[in-house]
Amino acid sequence: MIQADLNVILPEMILAVYAMLALLFAVYSTKDKLGPLLIWTTSGLMALLALWIAGSGSGTNVAFDGMFVDDGFSRFAKVTILLSAAAVLVMGQDYMVQRGMLRFEYPLLVSLSAVGMMMMVSAGDLMSLYMGLELQSLALYVVASMRRDSVKSTEAGLKYFVLGALSSGLLLYGASLVYGFAGTTKFEGIIQVAQHGEVSIGLLFGIVFLISGLAFKVSAVPFHMWTPDVYEGAPTPVTAFFASAPKMAAMGLFARVMHDAFGNAVAEWSQVVAMLSLASMFLGAVAAIGQTNIKRLMAYSSIAHMGFALMGLASGTVFGVQAMLIYMAIYVTMNIGTFAFILMMEKDGKPVTDISSLNLYARREPGKALAMLVLLFSLAGVPPMLGFFGKFYVLRAAYEGGLAWLAIAGVVASVIGAFYYLRIVYYMYFGEEGEELDRNSSPVLWGFLVASAAVMVLGIINMFGVESAAAAAAATLVN
Repeated sequence: MIQADLNVILPEMILAVYAMLALLFAVYSTKDKLGPLLIWTTSGLMALLALWIAGSGSGTNVAFDGMFVDDGFSRFAKVTILLSAAAVLVMGQDYMVQRGMLRFEYPLLVSLSAVGMMMMVSAGDLMSLYMGLELQSLALYVVASMRRDSVKSTEAGLKYFVLGALSSGLLLYGASLVYGFAGTTKFEGIIQVAQHGEVSIGLLFGIVFLISGLAFKVSAVPFHMWTPDVYEGAPTPVTAFFASAPKMAAMGLFARVMHDAFGNAVAEWSQVVAMLSLASMFLGAVAAIGQTNIKRLMAYSSIAHMGFALMGLASGTVFGVQAMLIYMAIYVTMNIGTFAFILMMEKDGKPVTDISSLNLYARREPGKALAMLVLLFSLAGVPPMLGFFGKFYVLRAAYEGGLAWLAIAGVVASVIGAFYYLRIVYYMYFGEEGEELDRNSSPVLWGFLVASAAVMVLGIINMFGVESAAAAAAATLVN
């Protein structure tokens, strides 16, 4: 029995054991000099694990008496998490080395965080849910403050830690209420309690507190306050990581809890998720308009995008989960390309984050400007870019799920949000003459920028199979 359980969690075990052994090896050898090697080794291992998981077939495998679930849904999320984490590690290597910030712990903390994320999307019990969530969070608190000599970075880590502790408290309180009124921590047991359509008031309170804790992890309004400061204060490669893999993991966990544990109480929780979606879309769209720092702008952009992803979840349908998965896969790809561009923004070798520094950028770097234009159009949801189809899926899911008002609000929020993306395009092509940025010719960053932009254009043909994979993943989650 134990052998079968260990086979199910083998990818997580391999990554966790690798991180611990590499940590011990680095501590007793050359420490930070191993940083670049560890980045490439960790990224390669993550990519190999992603390919292994993607090709590991179909079916559902349960381990440790239902605490860990390996199904199509978790596999889809894990592949996205691992590939995005690997991409961000490789992307940020030069940035970290040039500024003396690359510590050997960095790639290992990212890998341990990835183990937590993989645990999150496979959770089948409130206990395993919390274990995965905390493993992910504790590693992220540290990497947020990696730049020890920066007040902003230290502040980012501290804010994230304090507010993260608050969200964990909310989540634990909700879990204790659910356990008290359901009599079990297992999702399969909790769902049986509400199968006759009768949900006790205590269980409802538990659901609301659980949603509050999860909303913090996806930076949904009103639990978003940490996002702009952490995005701005953390080193840019770390910000890129925050904007990709953890978002996918948190949305995957959100969907897992709502459907696996409370699938018979959709009418109750969909109202709460719909309001979170509405508030996030509009606050993210409106608050980003006044931003001049591109990292803070991307923070508010992520809040708005999580609102759109939650719209798919709020519908409470199989198609809604499929739409959410498609949206998140596209969002992560767009973010990787966008942050590759941000990492190339330098003046005299120092990072620049002011949007106005991009004035007439297209005149000096037409290729990069064109790739960024494609990504910005996709983020704004301009057809025929892939980002438009992501938004179309979640809007359709909301409409078919009886939330037509939310779909209409989503269209309005999307139009408002288009302004700040198009403003960057305006600066790049029609801005005023100003100081020129350095010509950063990093082939790695160039590759990620161009590849991400190409996906936004070429993906409209068949989405590289993501649509069918997301449909199969959603079908395994929503029975």
